[in-house]
Amino acid sequence: MTAQAEPPNLPGGATKSTAPAVPRQRGGGPAAGAGQERPGTEGKVLNVFSHGILAVWALMVTLPLLWAVMSAFKTDNEIFTSPWSLPKGLHFDAWGRAWSDAHMSQYFVNSLVVVAGSLAGTMLLGSMAAYVLARFEFPGNRFVYFLFVGGMSFPVILALVPLFFVMKNMHLLNTYPGLILVYIAYSLPFTVFFLTGFFRTLPSSVAEAALIDGASHTRTFFQVMLPMAKPGLISVGIFNFLGQWNQYLLPAVLNIGDEDKKLLPQGLVALAVSQRYKGDWSGLFAGLVIAMLPVLAAYIVFQRQVQQGLTAGALK
Repeated sequence: MTAQAEPPNLPGGATKSTAPAVPRQRGGGPAAGAGQERPGTEGKVLNVFSHGILAVWALMVTLPLLWAVMSAFKTDNEIFTSPWSLPKGLHFDAWGRAWSDAHMSQYFVNSLVVVAGSLAGTMLLGSMAAYVLARFEFPGNRFVYFLFVGGMSFPVILALVPLFFVMKNMHLLNTYPGLILVYIAYSLPFTVFFLTGFFRTLPSSVAEAALIDGASHTRTFFQVMLPMAKPGLISVGIFNFLGQWNQYLLPAVLNIGDEDKKLLPQGLVALAVSQRYKGDWSGLFAGLVIAMLPVLAAYIVFQRQVQQGLTAGALK
């Protein structure tokens, strides 16, 4: 048998390793593949793809709105002969016909009354309920919270028949208070769900300091916590305003008796049906733009607050 050769001793007792050296590439780790993508390439591709999707979505949303606005300033002949071109002149006759002859002014005022009352009630009751569920521990807290969450998944169409008879027995059919109460009940689940998560992100030290200074729970809520929750309140308020302003099914079922008490969505449907026989398509587009203006104005004014409210919970 032959003895294995001992590795040569180096100064300090170290031995020289005979293992083969691993080849390394310049500027990288060992054996980096030549086909690997540079860092950031995948992120750039994803960024370009997401921006392309957003651009297509923006075109799909804005082009129909712009076309409706252009058609509202055209004559009926221009709508049929050159539907995609700009109007040759600004014709405001259709706006006057839609506002007065089609009773859009009355429908507009009716919607303002109902939506203003329901939005105020929804925000007040929803913020109070969300604050209690988010900041106080009591038996049944989670049960009540999940009741509100379950209300979001309940289709309102399933409740139309019993709701009609309940409103009829309470003598609230064809009345503004009846619609306001129904709108509040319809909007509360989402409001409580949204604001509960928002109130949980607010610091508890501020409320505790207010209580130590002698403020009651009511004063702490209205003077301390509500101003801090302003971004969330504006965000959920915008969503509720959009849903209540565009609501058609509930007023169509619960507000069918009096023509003067119809809301704007009902008026638009009646206008669309009548204009098919009259041929006043420019008046129909003018009425449509009149219904869209409050929604667009509300979002343009509160756009920054809506974005802050949507991202506040994620940032904190």
